[in-house]
Amino acid sequence: MKADTAEKIPRGMVQVQVWAWECERCGHQWMPREKDVEPRVCPKCKSPYWNKPRRVRKETVTPE
Repeated sequence: MKADTAEKIPRGMVQVQVWAWECERCGHQWMPREKDVEPRVCPKCKSPYWNKPRRVRKETVTPE
């Protein structure tokens, strides 16, 4: 933390880290309502494949 930043933070304020889910499709991040239950879909893009990265398409070869 830089010296000028420390002056702007009020006394008694602390930094907190929380766990969040992140969609592999659209990049949306959200905090879970229930921490032990995995979501069925991404709340933003509604993809049921939110936890699986997109597959790279293979180039199709045309016969000559």
